[in-house]
Amino acid sequence: MTKVLVRPEMEGFKPYAPGLSIDEIKKRYGLSRVIKMASNENPLGTSPVVQQRLDLASGLAFRYAQAGSPALSEALARHLGVPASCLVAGNGSDEIIDLLLRVVARPGVDNAVAFDPCFSIYDVQSRLCGVEFRQAKLNADFSFPFDDLLTLVDENTALVFVTNPDNPSGHACPARALVELAAKLPPRALLVVDEAYIEFADPLDEFTVLPYFGQSKNLVILRTFSKMYGLAGLRLGYGIMPEWLADLLLRVKLPFSVNILAEQAGLAALEDDVFVAETLRVVHEGRALLTRELRALGCTVWPTQTNFLMFAPPMDARTLFEELLRRGVIIRPLTSYGMPEKLRVSIGNEEENREFLAKTTEVLRDHNRHS
Repeated sequence: MTKVLVRPEMEGFKPYAPGLSIDEIKKRYGLSRVIKMASNENPLGTSPVVQQRLDLASGLAFRYAQAGSPALSEALARHLGVPASCLVAGNGSDEIIDLLLRVVARPGVDNAVAFDPCFSIYDVQSRLCGVEFRQAKLNADFSFPFDDLLTLVDENTALVFVTNPDNPSGHACPARALVELAAKLPPRALLVVDEAYIEFADPLDEFTVLPYFGQSKNLVILRTFSKMYGLAGLRLGYGIMPEWLADLLLRVKLPFSVNILAEQAGLAALEDDVFVAETLRVVHEGRALLTRELRALGCTVWPTQTNFLMFAPPMDARTLFEELLRRGVIIRPLTSYGMPEKLRVSIGNEEENREFLAKTTEVLRDHNRHS
């Protein structure tokens, strides 16, 4: 009976599997302390400036936010050097992905293209919108085979998604390669470059496509406040896109999807240069430490331009993941990405990084003793 009541596209959908929560693991193993290094959250938490702004704004929670988040769009326009009319703020960049598919892609006719593996929301929202989703396998070193991607593109391709830097590998390609890709797409196709982790790339100017935004007429850039700015729990992201497209998204976007506290937090986050600089320092130093020490433990570690790194341990990855859980450390298994032999760890603060390394060393030592 249920199948009669719902759209055929609903068949085969599985719920999004988020990382395990701290409370969940405390309860499961009877632990008093658990550290979470699984969801690529900011290692410093939330900016003190943002926390203060939220305290001051909490009394406004009874008010509706202003539709379209114009104050945030104006602040972002100044911050990024793009017209405010080209910006659309959303309930996380996930909302912008969903809106792009709904506005641009014709159900049952058009297709969307991405690499494999990729952010699951590209696939889920495409299929929910009745849009065929096509994928090209990444190269063995996790670099982008753009020629393979282009073989999947045709006159009915509405959107091409590329995450740069990529998740879960941490690989990033130079911005020029993406601009060249945009130029090779058919007239109707938009290149959507998801720059969720771009602020961690070094040097930034080599990897971000933002300087090319005005030149490439079919370029859309996605960004988020979840990672660098530590606002994952408030759900705030945005898209930078041609003015005609931004206008269409704002016409159909749910009017209050960015709540009043999220907008205030975003405004405060853009003002706190000290927090951003300290986040970059902690991430860059932690990235170097974890890469060096994991390799010394016999792990294969992939180069990364993000606030996480992917590695393959010299033992069963699932066993290491579970043994770390028992010891109060949550990292991310990559089975859902089709890579059961690999794991992903977010860069933590110095104490978290040291604890992760100490407990990983302990598990590997026990494994070697019994093997």
